[in-house]
Amino acid sequence: MRRSPLRVLLVDDQPLFLETLALLLGGDERVLVVGSAHDGLEAVRLAQDLAPDLVLMDLDMPVLDGVEATVRILATLPTASVVIVSGSDCASDVDRARRAGAAGYVTKSRLAIDLESAIAAAALSRGRGCKVSGRAASLRMG
Repeated sequence: MRRSPLRVLLVDDQPLFLETLALLLGGDERVLVVGSAHDGLEAVRLAQDLAPDLVLMDLDMPVLDGVEATVRILATLPTASVVIVSGSDCASDVDRARRAGAAGYVTKSRLAIDLESAIAAAALSRGRGCKVSGRAASLRMG
């Protein structure tokens, strides 16, 4: 039996990064990119409209940062998962993401290596049953 693809919302204030992320995910039939946002407030609005399974969220953005956007999205969509995708590898940023309810945290410098595992781990945390590679366990935070 074939599962429906994981519905993903992309959030980053850098258009080139959003395009790159969409291209990375576009070739995977297990994932369907349903939208993209350029700041946290737009992400909250789109999440309410699109009801994604997963939000890949930048940490530092204008208008509303990724931490507060994560809190707001999970308050209205408790079955969604949020994975923070950030340029920062600072422990305090990881802790802020964890406290906000993020299911994972991936640094942009390791995106190509860790993204698939982070998505799978986040999907598992919400009962979607994706297969997880060994690396995912180290990416899970909850």
